[in-house]
Amino acid sequence: MRTLLGLAFAILLPAAAAAQDFPVRPIRLIVPFPPGGPNDIIARAVGQRMQDIGGQPVTIDNRGGAAGVLGTDAVAKAEPDGYTIAITSAGTLAISASLQEKLPYDSTKDLKPITLVAKVPEMLVVATSVPASSMADLVALAQANPGRLNYASTGIGGMPHLVAELLKMSANIDIVHVPYRGAAPIVNDLLGQQVQMVFLDLPILLPQVQAGKLKPIVVAAKERAATAPEVPTTAEVGFPQVLAENWYGMVAPGATPPTIVAKLNRLALEAMRSPDVKEKLLGQGTVLAGNSPEEFAAFIRSEIDKWSKVVAAAGIKLNENR
Repeated sequence: MRTLLGLAFAILLPAAAAAQDFPVRPIRLIVPFPPGGPNDIIARAVGQRMQDIGGQPVTIDNRGGAAGVLGTDAVAKAEPDGYTIAITSAGTLAISASLQEKLPYDSTKDLKPITLVAKVPEMLVVATSVPASSMADLVALAQANPGRLNYASTGIGGMPHLVAELLKMSANIDIVHVPYRGAAPIVNDLLGQQVQMVFLDLPILLPQVQAGKLKPIVVAAKERAATAPEVPTTAEVGFPQVLAENWYGMVAPGATPPTIVAKLNRLALEAMRSPDVKEKLLGQGTVLAGNSPEEFAAFIRSEIDKWSKVVAAAGIKLNENR
């Protein structure tokens, strides 16, 4: 018995010491999207401050592909020692579970939530040629012209697609989906009056809204956006259930010890409280969040449940052409 206890302590003590000293070498922070996008900007701001606080380099590793699935899977399969983590998106942690039958990881089992990092509200805008300046106007116009109005999205199953389908069901309107590959061509076609409306991350649309080239209708969030305070929320216009914030969270491999997860959580939260990080991200319409690993895990489960119901009700399939 003493021999067995001795062996157990011999195994546990190095692990405990490693957790106590963490971090003692560089941390690799995977971003499962190309450089320059919202996920990348958030990760670089938070990662740099984590590096300053923790005293070890935090290296950004952009691993784009399969709408974020490839990079997220790389974290799920990494050594669970806290030195490979990711800041990834709502799509990879919640939405893909409803859309992909053979997702290579289970986000509730193969990944360990660390903290919700940030939220970016979705804004609904219309082209200037659309005779609507409010949600009431837009819904009335769509109801009077079923199947005549269209909306763009960044692709089937993405947040802009799902929130538009949620609005369709909530408002009982018939609008036609026009999927694109990315936000930039959508904005160009909105300005050219070739599509009529879209939900997109607020920072993407804000410059054109401020220039008067697109008409803002609503933000799909519980509170008005600090960078667009004149735009009402969906709750204010009678659609409180139409909530969609493109969120980003920090995760580690599923078997990462709780002590290391707790240290990463404290490191991330301290970084997010830094005035320079807040100022940089808030100026882009990003709202920093921050919570416990347990709270973030519950949030992921609630988002999986919410969007799976929308996917099922709308009959969304990845191979469809809607």
